[in-house]
Amino acid sequence: MEDITQIGSRSDTTFLRAQATNPAASLTAPRLKQAGFHPNAVFKLTREPAWSQQHPTIMGPGKSYFYFGPDNTPGYIIYGNNRNTLPMPHFIRQRREASTSRYFTSQNGKDYKWRISPSRMELFDGRTTLAVWELSDPDDEFHARLTIKPPGLPVVTEIVTTLAMNRMAQELQWEHP
Repeated sequence: MEDITQIGSRSDTTFLRAQATNPAASLTAPRLKQAGFHPNAVFKLTREPAWSQQHPTIMGPGKSYFYFGPDNTPGYIIYGNNRNTLPMPHFIRQRREASTSRYFTSQNGKDYKWRISPSRMELFDGRTTLAVWELSDPDDEFHARLTIKPPGLPVVTEIVTTLAMNRMAQELQWEHP
C-alpha cells in the first residue's frame, strides 16, 4: 500500500512523499507546481521519475495541467500530451444538491466518487475505497496524508488531480455544478 504524504510546500510547489511499507523505499511522488500565470494561473502535476521507475507497470498519464480562468475561476484540465481539454467542473460534479460527494469519470470511462468531509476525503470505485486523504495531527511534520490502495495505483495521476481539484474548489469557494 502506498501512503503519499504532503511533506512541504512553497508558494508555487507542493511536495508529496510516497511512504511504502518499507521506509527505505520512500520516494517523492506527485508534485504540483505553478507552471505559468499569463494571463491566468496554470499548474502542472507530475509523477516524479524516481517514483515512476519503482512502479513501471502503472500506465496512464504522468502529468496533468490545470488551466484556470480569469480570477481563478474554473477553467480546464489536460492530461499528459493529450490535446483534449476537460472542464474543471467535470471533476467536481455533484449528483444531489445537499450531497458533499463529488464525482468524476476517468479517462478509461469508469465513474469514481469522492466522499468529502472537512478533514477527510475518501475515493470510491463502487464499494471499494481506493484512496483516503486526511488532515494530520498538529504534531505531525506534514499537513495531510494521502493513502492510495493498490487498486488505485493505475489511476494515480487522476486520483491526485481530482483530489487537488476538489481541494482547490473548496479553497476558492466555487459553486458546484
